Amino acid sequence: MRIGEVAAAAGVSPRALRYYEEQGLLSSQRHASGQRHYGEDAVQRVRWIQALYAAGLSSKSITGLVGCVHTGVATDAMRAQLAAERERIDTQIRDLTNTRDRLDAIIAAADDPDRRRASSGCEA
Repeated sequence: MRIGEVAAAAGVSPRALRYYEEQGLLSSQRHASGQRHYGEDAVQRVRWIQALYAAGLSSKSITGLVGCVHTGVATDAMRAQLAAERERIDTQIRDLTNTRDRLDAIIAAADDPDRRRASSGCEA
C-alpha cells in the first residue's frame, strides 16, 4: 500500500506515517521511484500506535513495546513496562470516571431548581 492509502485507511496524515518511521514504529519498502510502500498490516499497526498515543504513552514507550505487542513475545522488562502502563491507564480511567460523576452531579443540580439553590457554585 502507498503512503496515502495507509494514511486514509488509518485516519492519519502521511506526515504522521513518516514520523512513525523516524521513531522506528513503522517500516516501509522504498521503490525505485522513492515511493514508500507498506505491508498489509500497516493500517492495523498505525491504529494500534494511535491507540497507544491516545492512552498517553510516549513515542519512546511505544517503541519499546510495539514489537512485543505484535509478536506476543516479551522480556521480563517489557512485561513490567506493560503492567506499569496498564496501571497508569487504570488510574486515568478512575480519575476520568470521578470527573464524569462530578459533572453528572452538576448537570443534575442545574436541571433541578431545588438542588441548584442548595448547592454551591451552581447558582443560576
